Amino acid sequence: MTDGSDPRPRPQYGEYATPEEQRARIQQPDVTVALETGAAPSEAAPGAPAPTPAPAEDGAPNLIASRRRFFDRVLTIALLVYAVFSVATAIPALVDYNGYVQTLFEFMGVAEAPDPSLNGRAWGVAASVVLGVGLLLTAAVSWIMLQRGKITFWVPIVGGVVFNLLSGALLMVPLLSDPALMGALLSQ
Repeated sequence: MTDGSDPRPRPQYGEYATPEEQRARIQQPDVTVALETGAAPSEAAPGAPAPTPAPAEDGAPNLIASRRRFFDRVLTIALLVYAVFSVATAIPALVDYNGYVQTLFEFMGVAEAPDPSLNGRAWGVAASVVLGVGLLLTAAVSWIMLQRGKITFWVPIVGGVVFNLLSGALLMVPLLSDPALMGALLSQ
C-alpha cells in the first residue's frame, strides 16, 4: 500500500482506511449505499445499540419548548374562541343587509341614505357563508397543525384577515353597483 514515494507517514489509527473498513472496525450499519441511492437506510444492525438523544442539561430546552407549545395552544384556542363569537355576532347583522347598510351610513355620517338594492340581501348571505366556511377551515387547519406539534397561533390571525377581507369585498359589491348609494357616499 505504501511505497517509498508516498510522503505521508504510515497510518496508525485508520486514517487512510476505506469507508467499508472503517464501518467494519466501528461496527456501524452501512447507510452510505442507501444514502447514495436515495433509499431509506435499513434498520440498525442487530446487536448494535440504538442511538439515544443526549439529555438536556437540567431539562431547560425541553421545558422552554413545552412552555412555548402550551402558550401557542392557549393563544390559538383563545383566537379561535374569539373568532366564533365574532362570526356568530356578524352573521345576523350581515343577513339583514338593509340594517347593516343603514348602520354603516350612520357611522359614516350620511344622513339621507337611500335603501340598498334588492339584491343586497343575497350579498349579505354570501358574506355570511364566507365567514362561516372560513371559520371552519381555519379551525380545521389549526387543529391539524396543533396535532402535529407545529406553531399555530398565526393560523387564526391569517384566516381572520383573509376571510374578513373576502366578506368585506362581497358586502361592497351592492354598494358600489348602486348609483344612488354611491352618490350618497360621495356627497359626504
